[in-house]
Amino acid sequence: MTSPSPRPLSRRGVLAGASAATAATGLGLLPGDAAAAPGRPRVRPNIVWLVSEDNVPALGCYGDAVASTPNLDALAADGVRFEHHFSMAPVCAPSRFGLLTGLCPESSGPAHQMRAQGEPPADADTLPQLLREQGYYCTNNAKTDYNAPFDPAAIWNESSNKAHWRNRPDGAPFFAVFNDNTTHESQLFGAYAGGPTSPADVVVPPYLPDTDVVRRDRARWYDNIATMDANAGARLAELEAAGVLDDTIVFYYGDNGGVTPRTKRFCLDSGLRTPLVVWFGRRVRHLSPYRAGGTVRRPVMGVDLPVTVAALAGARRPRHTHGTSVLADRRPGGDHAFGMRNRMDETHDMQRTVRDERYRYVRNYHPHRIYGQHNAYQFQQAGYRDWRDRFVAGGLDETQSRFWGYKPFEELYDLRSDPDEINDLAGDPRHRGTLRRLSRVLDDHLVEVVDNGFIPEGLPVEGYDDSRARGAYPIKRVVETANVAARGDRRDLRRLVKALDDRDEVVRTWAALGFAVLGADAAPARDRLRRVLDRDPSVHVRIQAAEALARLDEPGAVQALAQVLRTDPGERTRLVAANVLAALGERARPVIEDLRAATADPDNYVATKSTHALDVLEGRYPALG
Repeated sequence: MTSPSPRPLSRRGVLAGASAATAATGLGLLPGDAAAAPGRPRVRPNIVWLVSEDNVPALGCYGDAVASTPNLDALAADGVRFEHHFSMAPVCAPSRFGLLTGLCPESSGPAHQMRAQGEPPADADTLPQLLREQGYYCTNNAKTDYNAPFDPAAIWNESSNKAHWRNRPDGAPFFAVFNDNTTHESQLFGAYAGGPTSPADVVVPPYLPDTDVVRRDRARWYDNIATMDANAGARLAELEAAGVLDDTIVFYYGDNGGVTPRTKRFCLDSGLRTPLVVWFGRRVRHLSPYRAGGTVRRPVMGVDLPVTVAALAGARRPRHTHGTSVLADRRPGGDHAFGMRNRMDETHDMQRTVRDERYRYVRNYHPHRIYGQHNAYQFQQAGYRDWRDRFVAGGLDETQSRFWGYKPFEELYDLRSDPDEINDLAGDPRHRGTLRRLSRVLDDHLVEVVDNGFIPEGLPVEGYDDSRARGAYPIKRVVETANVAARGDRRDLRRLVKALDDRDEVVRTWAALGFAVLGADAAPARDRLRRVLDRDPSVHVRIQAAEALARLDEPGAVQALAQVLRTDPGERTRLVAANVLAALGERARPVIEDLRAATADPDNYVATKSTHALDVLEGRYPALG
């Protein structure tokens, strides 16, 4: 959705508009003077982050006609609206790692997984620590979920559901984060009780079936957005009542996209694009390079926000960061936003994506897995279950059915003409130049950030420092091999066979995975894969070889996977085996008792994925892949 740039409002206009829109709460909003008065002393700005969960730009100021968001619309009308702001991942914990550190989570494995304990640089900075060095009082209310071993009590002055800037020492500038859970996906779980938004008024995107269940979920989502907007207004009113609003810069943004089906967890605009509005108080408005009411259209990312805030506060730049200031810098090599997906709770997948102002390019590294793999948490939402059941019953059109099928290696979407990302242009000769350009940009980024997402979870080489040790992780060779493997081209068979002899375990793992992607076309390498399964010292290489052989109906292949599931000491290694067995469906029937035993695995993710595999084999869940 796009809309014209909001018209700047005067103080009286903003207050009058907000007062009318929020009569029920009695809130007033925001001074709107164009600049600080002549001779007024420059101040260190207070900085407030208002964060909503799982929120695409479904706001009036972004052109959404259903949304009721008067407070945030007023904020945008007198602030700066960023049209193309993207989270680093389409889910919260990896994104919050980036918001805290300014680092892409995939640079510091396993921070790119949902959930994990990422390994950032040993001397990594966090934003509140940088600001506290400058005398800021830093509070977090209240979510952490940083996907890394940072101690909230050590990096914040306060971090709790009662943390508040008002507790600061007299005269201290403050940095305060308020996280609003109202729009989180969990708020759509359970029975629908009705609300102000009529299900008849919502718009159902063409990739979803237009059903009563889907409409009710979307209506409830809009009701939650309205509540979130009122909560934001209340936070702004607190600042005004305390007389500190004039000295404050307010950031409003979503932590990741979502929350209805095919949004959160998926590397599309619907999962990565979030609102971002920045508003400057009257005495600090000189710090903004943009006019009030303006719109910025170049792509920016969540990792840019820590760099931006540090610069506004006069703090030093983080020692390690992939971000640039949204208020000043241009990104080296062009304005692009990058995103990623790896393990989502118990379910494995891997996507990488890059977005410029117009196009989104997506690369699927697990094209042998369907888009709609089962995830126990997300399938608590009735809309997912309704969508799945209608697919099984054969009641969907081609566009709506696509989610339940396998993925291509590459996807390309023109967001100007196709905001719902349903027309894949990757195979269109007219867009070949764009595809190649963005593919190169993405490859360069993967190497630049030393993307740890290719590393099997739990290997010693994982982590920012360890993956950068000399000779430890040949990222260029890994990316080249992974690209060949995921492309699934039978003409690459000999190249993959050769890569099975690589000295690096990660390269060999991806080479073996390539044979699973090839499926029946891997048959000429059957003998070589047998030797890998028997002799390779890496359990991760053997798992991938076992899947490739199982897809060739090789005797003993699923038993090799079951042995890993039963006996491997690494919980994340057992989870890989459970995912493979779940994906194999009926081919896993010979080891059904091993899956049954694994439903009691001490690791919840292993138990959950094994339970799903068992449900498919015993007919409690449809076989989709």
